[in-house]
Amino acid sequence: MIRGLLAVFGIVELLFPDQLVDALTRVAYEDGDEMTAKPWVTTVARIEGAVFVFLALFVVGRRCGSDDE
Repeated sequence: MIRGLLAVFGIVELLFPDQLVDALTRVAYEDGDEMTAKPWVTTVARIEGAVFVFLALFVVGRRCGSDDE
């Protein structure tokens, strides 16, 4: 379950970092519509998404055991 959520969130973050940052900013702050992210935030979001996908595919399953057990 966690593995799937991590993979889905990572893929969304890889493909749509600007939209995700905008949506989460609006949720997290009262005046989120007025805030703008710095240019490097998109790059960091993509890197984070790639790390999440990597963890979901290679690390989480091995550490926590397989979903079949």
